[in-house]
Amino acid sequence: MPFDFQGKHVTVAGLGVSGVPAAKVLHGLGARVTVVNDGDDERARAQAADLEALGVTVRLGDGATLPEGTELIVTAPGWKPDKPLFTAAHEAGVPVWGDVELAWRLRGRDGREAAPWLAVTGTNGKTTTVQMLASILKAAGLRTAAVGNIGVSLLDAVTGDEEYDVLAVELSSYQLHWAPSLRAHSAVVLNLAPDHLDWHGSMEAYAADKGRIYEGNRVACVYNVADKATEDLVREADVEEGCRAVGFTLGSPAPSQLGLVDGILVDRAFVEDRQKNAQELAEVTDVDPPAPHNIANALAAAGLARAFGVSAAAVRDGLRAFTPDAHRIAHVADVDGVAYVDDSKATNTHAAEASLAAYESIVWIAGGLAKGATFDELVTGAAKRLRGAVLIGADRALIREALARHAPEVPVVDLDRTDTGAMLQAVREAQRLARPGDTVLLAPACASMDMFTNYNKRGDAFAEAVRELGA
Repeated sequence: MPFDFQGKHVTVAGLGVSGVPAAKVLHGLGARVTVVNDGDDERARAQAADLEALGVTVRLGDGATLPEGTELIVTAPGWKPDKPLFTAAHEAGVPVWGDVELAWRLRGRDGREAAPWLAVTGTNGKTTTVQMLASILKAAGLRTAAVGNIGVSLLDAVTGDEEYDVLAVELSSYQLHWAPSLRAHSAVVLNLAPDHLDWHGSMEAYAADKGRIYEGNRVACVYNVADKATEDLVREADVEEGCRAVGFTLGSPAPSQLGLVDGILVDRAFVEDRQKNAQELAEVTDVDPPAPHNIANALAAAGLARAFGVSAAAVRDGLRAFTPDAHRIAHVADVDGVAYVDDSKATNTHAAEASLAAYESIVWIAGGLAKGATFDELVTGAAKRLRGAVLIGADRALIREALARHAPEVPVVDLDRTDTGAMLQAVREAQRLARPGDTVLLAPACASMDMFTNYNKRGDAFAEAVRELGA
């Protein structure tokens, strides 16, 4: 039964990119909306004024108290489950949805056929994979969009005027936690590594929330053969009868898998007689950049597209048309025979590990805010590839100590400064350590906020510093 919002008392927890659209949509559906928000800054007051002009009640500076008469809470995904507001809701028997759950329940409400969702989650690679998927779907002539955690509102996609054949949906663990009814056409968990454990409370809880993406899948649960935890989540999921487990691998694919054969992306899952047959999809050189972890992203995107019935030619054309976002293993320049690569988006050890694995001889620029991470495993795996390391940021000592333990022969430059000008010095020190044929790689394995507004600004600073070298 569709939820009837007319006259219902709905509390929206949080303003921002998800709360404001949710409040507006709910108000338009006839709900009596109250927004609660912890902050009371200038931006929040401007958003509050916009909503209050519509007739929405906004309560700033108090996100802990459950408004009287609340029948439903719709929360911003970042609000932690242990907040007092949710404790009070649980005690009062009030359901809590996220904006993704709201969007899921509003699909097809206007009488149009609801577009199926092809859903993507994982610790790293979500945005790239969902953008690749959207590019492939567009190459197949389908009306689609990349939406969700990628920064494009799912609510806008399901309630707006534009009609879609299928949606490529990026979902974070936060969003999945608050989306109990979601049932995708097909979905993938790209990988699992410790992240956001302060929010989820444990790795087990984090994995369980990621695994929600497989619940109720109709056609395919796509998993990473190299990451057994993703396959375990498929085994544990309650899916529709006939839904298949489909693996992707950087090796030669077994039946019901996609993989690589002699530089060709190959499908042995969505073909007739997959025991004997395979379908060529694209060449490795069709993927930009052709780094191993990005090939894995392409195979995952191809798996979801093939589950939706997309042709091999559309997979190839979509991958060729795809251009990655900035700061994702982006080649900046070659200077004196040395390549300079910006992967500022590698904000945790799992992402940095994938980035380091893409090059043979590296001068590594790393450091920032560790967010509780440890670096021994990362350094151990990368030690043989390191020509040198230049460390920046507040928690650089953690990386320096890991290098001393596991790669003592690697020369290390420790920059004892956290101002933004440190990046230029870091690049110059990396140039001094590098030899022709090397790659100077910014893969910080840390967050950026100790020195920069965000990872984009950090990557921009790196690129600007590289351009100064070549000037």
